[in-house]
Amino acid sequence: MSAAAPAPPTLLDDRAVADYIVRGYLLLQLDLPPGVNERIAAALDGMRSNPGDAITGAVPELHRVLDHPLVQGALTSLAGRDYRVMDHRHWHCKEPGSPSMPWHQDGKNVRGQGLDRFLGLYYPADVTADMGPTIVVPGTHFRNAPTDRMRTYTNIRGQVPLVVGAGAFAITHYDLWHGTAANRSLRRRHMIKFLFSRTRRNARPTWDHDPEAMSGSGDWNRRAESDRPIDQLRFANPLNVSQTDHYKEVAKRHAVWAELTGRPAP
Repeated sequence: MSAAAPAPPTLLDDRAVADYIVRGYLLLQLDLPPGVNERIAAALDGMRSNPGDAITGAVPELHRVLDHPLVQGALTSLAGRDYRVMDHRHWHCKEPGSPSMPWHQDGKNVRGQGLDRFLGLYYPADVTADMGPTIVVPGTHFRNAPTDRMRTYTNIRGQVPLVVGAGAFAITHYDLWHGTAANRSLRRRHMIKFLFSRTRRNARPTWDHDPEAMSGSGDWNRRAESDRPIDQLRFANPLNVSQTDHYKEVAKRHAVWAELTGRPAP
């Protein structure tokens, strides 16, 4: 009896893509087969050293995470049908009693506003608020700041701690500001980081796209009630930034949307 064909990627819709452009992150809950998360967490608990980029060789079931239809569908939607899984990946283990990690953007200070590079953060076990969760700051992928300056910041209005269940997978823009809280619990907090990149520019949308998604005009008076992509890109303000900064962000959002749909930037 032949094995069942793998499920096709579950593509994002226009609303989810617009929300990602605005916030810079997406949180998925993977329905992995029973026992997969537990076996991965147990394998990590049993390790005596960090294998670095070889983590998928040390824990082969991590390939089930990368092959999951939700992960493949989200990355296809955001990074294109020929997105690349980078060779670099890393196991982040936050031990009980470990301190917080300051705000930072990964890599060097070479930033881009397009959707070209992504982080994938997989959590094989539940993460509670006292376990030192990853914390992201929505919308900051459009902002660049020297790391030494960011290290002086503490709590930021609108920050989001990723308090998640086993099998959660976050996809963040590579430039999104993030850090971690201190682990005040008695448990280790595991996270596996993957990197993904776009290999070519879009000629057309690669998600479940409605050509009428950006038709019509948004109503400012009903901005809090609308979930239409055109209104999300125009009105959403997750950090309640000033009017001047908001106008700048809106222009960048529309430029990204145009690029993803294969049209010239406005």
